[in-house]
Amino acid sequence: MMTAFKTLDDIGDVHGKRVLVRVDLNVPMQDGAVTDDTRLRATLPTVTELADKGAIVLLLAHFGRPKGAKRPDMSLSIVTRPYEQVLGRTVGFIGDCVGDLATQYVGMMQPGAVAILENTRFHAGEEKNDLELAKGMAAIGDYYVNDAFSAAHRAHASTEGIAHLLPGFAGRAMEKELNALEQALGNPERPVAAVVGGAKVSTKLDVLHNLVGQVDHLIIGGGMANTFLAARGVKVGKSLCEHDLAPTAEAIMEAADKANCTVHLPYDVVVAKEFAANPPSLRTCNVHEVAEDEMILDIGPAAVEALADALKNCRTLVWNGPLGAFETPPFDAATVALARTAAALTQEGSLVSVAGGGDTVAALNHAGVADDFTFVSTAGGAFLEWMEGKELPGVKALQH
Repeated sequence: MMTAFKTLDDIGDVHGKRVLVRVDLNVPMQDGAVTDDTRLRATLPTVTELADKGAIVLLLAHFGRPKGAKRPDMSLSIVTRPYEQVLGRTVGFIGDCVGDLATQYVGMMQPGAVAILENTRFHAGEEKNDLELAKGMAAIGDYYVNDAFSAAHRAHASTEGIAHLLPGFAGRAMEKELNALEQALGNPERPVAAVVGGAKVSTKLDVLHNLVGQVDHLIIGGGMANTFLAARGVKVGKSLCEHDLAPTAEAIMEAADKANCTVHLPYDVVVAKEFAANPPSLRTCNVHEVAEDEMILDIGPAAVEALADALKNCRTLVWNGPLGAFETPPFDAATVALARTAAALTQEGSLVSVAGGGDTVAALNHAGVADDFTFVSTAGGAFLEWMEGKELPGVKALQH
């Protein structure tokens, strides 16, 4: 699935060389403080290694969606101090990512220095992958390192265009991510299981179509499972369900049959008449016993046990999306239980587990097992597109 790409091991002597590193600094902020610094920390191995080797480290990143306008509230200057604290060394800020200002500032930097360049999206050419903008960025660097897998599904000037103009390398976070993904779906140890959850089938159609040809077990949870159950003739009451997608769900199940992929749907479920924490109408029942005024909000304990048994026979697991409405207790029970089983199997060494997507990371953190999985990707869109079997422009550009 993935051809070879160069890493920092291949870059050679970088002392005094200007290295443009594409990172993801698009962090959530409130009142000038970063509320989650996961993305900042992810850049540390690459930035520290290059700075320690005497490179002039220039960080390229976007922040928010300014759509080509210079907006002070989306300036990367506000991330510079928080980043400095995480990195533990001085970080400069350069008021543009191209042009005279950038050239002058970079010209004054000493080997080992680190600076953040202004938001690449302040230029309209960034999202259009404009060649002139990419040339302008390339002009201030000697090497290009992409360490932002989360932005790799977009062919932008700073993620794709520039990679054709300078010697390109994968940073340490990107390398780790690509190796984990290769292990999970590129060239996995079989049997392979995939957990796909979330509210709607419509947002995961391409993922499901791709996975049935790639995995041995497809575990469907969340609101999506209701659509599949309804397609099988199960009455799902007033559950979240895309009834119009029944033919699509049927087609996916037929494709799975042809590919010898077992689709797992719950046979017992947790239902309630209202969607609230610990509602009085809460009960667990067989899927064929859901009343008209009830909604399915989680997978039942018997189904979770069966899924846990299936995982015990698998060697690889890819996970995207929760099994139930996990933000509201007790509808987090199935997700937590299965995540803990997967984590325990991973720690025993019998399972390679790779998970990704925003909700998934939150669910695994909630279950307290994010650190016990083989790899947890914080990328949302890029992780999904990879699960869909699509080529990611930012990754492909590094393979030239």
